[in-house]
Amino acid sequence: MSETPATGSAVHAIQPAGHTPPIGRYSPAVSVPVGGGRLVFVSGQVSADGEGRTIGPGDAATQAETVFHRISEVLKAAGGTLADLVSLVIYLVDLDDFTAVSTVRNRVLADPAPSSTLVEVSSLAIRDHLVEISGVAFVPDGR
Repeated sequence: MSETPATGSAVHAIQPAGHTPPIGRYSPAVSVPVGGGRLVFVSGQVSADGEGRTIGPGDAATQAETVFHRISEVLKAAGGTLADLVSLVIYLVDLDDFTAVSTVRNRVLADPAPSSTLVEVSSLAIRDHLVEISGVAFVPDGR
């Protein structure tokens, strides 16, 4: 894990070990201190291995599994877990994949479930990706 504060800022960039380096100028996540803990803003995660290769091309359920695993790794690097999620935005290139992705989401997320928005998009940055998910978590102090 790498958590790097921005110069003169309380914002910390988070780069989990083994994650694909970002393809642009952004962080996989940033954390910001708030009363009693930190808000962790997780950038959109896709189904890719550490080399950037798509995992599960053509299979939305497999991609959703990988995406939630990647989100879990990002949150772990910030001291949190999937149970700390308070909000998600799910991007699908095909609403016909809603049931497959929802089945995975419902299995991996604890109650209370985070708020959630689902959006159908015409494409993601890499054409093989069917699912992208971003989120916000609250990680209490002491973790």
